[in-house]
Amino acid sequence: MAGSFLIAGGSLRRWPARRWWVALAAAVGTYLVIAIPTDLIDTPFFAREVAPTAWSWPLLAVSAILAGLVSATYVAYPDGATPSRSEGRLGLAGWMITFFAVGCPVCNKIVLLALGASGALQFFEPVQPYLAGASIVLLGWALHARLTRESSCGLAAAEPDRESVSA
Repeated sequence: MAGSFLIAGGSLRRWPARRWWVALAAAVGTYLVIAIPTDLIDTPFFAREVAPTAWSWPLLAVSAILAGLVSATYVAYPDGATPSRSEGRLGLAGWMITFFAVGCPVCNKIVLLALGASGALQFFEPVQPYLAGASIVLLGWALHARLTRESSCGLAAAEPDRESVSA
């Protein structure tokens, strides 16, 4: 297991500047797309009934960084390393769970429809720290999987034998 983390870290060290810029842009974009509607960043467009928890800001920062890094792995994919759809799904799931983890429990329309206002406070609010942990794990796993896949040894596609094709 430790070896795969070394491989992933080595892959990060080889990233060109273009990937780092994409990671930064995606991290800032993720931060804003989650922080504005959940009213962590105060705007006149959204309101929050329950104050944010102390862990909302650090969770959002870590999730945004991981989401930015995962997004950057889609830029200029190296030859021979085939992308996997499941890793992209893990990253997207982690991103969406972050939104629910930092959001106001009674401001979320889906939660209100499913549980009502008292149910949101009684049942959903205590689950939010676990959602926070799940989002970090999913984003971290997606990043790890994509980075180790980049560093894996890929076989080059064999060129067809021209004599047997023309015969």
